[in-house]
Amino acid sequence: MNEAAITLDGWYVLHDFRSIDWASWKLVSAKEREEAVNEFIAYLEKLNEADVAKTGAHAFYSIVGQKADFMLMTLRETMDELQELEAEFNKLAIADFTIPAYSYVSVVELSNYLAGESNEDPYQNPHVRARLYPELPRSQYVCFYPMDKRRQGNDNWYMLSMDDRKSLMRSHGMIGRGYAGKVKQIITGSVGFDDHEWGVTLFADDVLQFKKLVYEMRFDEVSARYGEFGAFFVGNLLTQEKLEKFLAV
Repeated sequence: MNEAAITLDGWYVLHDFRSIDWASWKLVSAKEREEAVNEFIAYLEKLNEADVAKTGAHAFYSIVGQKADFMLMTLRETMDELQELEAEFNKLAIADFTIPAYSYVSVVELSNYLAGESNEDPYQNPHVRARLYPELPRSQYVCFYPMDKRRQGNDNWYMLSMDDRKSLMRSHGMIGRGYAGKVKQIITGSVGFDDHEWGVTLFADDVLQFKKLVYEMRFDEVSARYGEFGAFFVGNLLTQEKLEKFLAV
């Protein structure tokens, strides 16, 4: 049996994608819509309290295309907190006018493929903690996609030795480092949690950087030979002002 990668695990993550039932939303009175929007904004402000206290984080974006209308990404210390926040959202008035489009459950993850040898507790390392318990940027754009490592015939990632996997991931990681300062990347593990093995969330102020990064990585062996990808979602930052405009009819 091959050696499994060891992972460090941080905050649990829920990506919640919703579509809006615009026909029903238009039928309610302006007063009811205003009250629902204000209640929703109060919920988002409550989420932000964890960002400020550094006990969690969240990101809120509209989604371009027909897959969904918005994405609410929430990070918390426990899976229980994610479920409680999801249930609280479902009880909001605005939730009556949304349709679940997609969701993804995972946990922020760092593997030992790129880690150096150390006798220190990695959870006490400030750099490691910043990766496991990330402060999400308010970048203009977001891109999310799930992915797997292929397990077919000779292209079976899980049959490679640890040394081979480390070498391949080192090369793969160098491409990502080339986009430092342009793209912030959050890798979350979902083995046993969702239908794919990892979720990748990218943040940038230049939306074209997503295309450039993903395209360049496709030529790396880790992606070209072993990568399989799910649906891609891309969207724009939703501030309070933009949310009010977004929901205005």
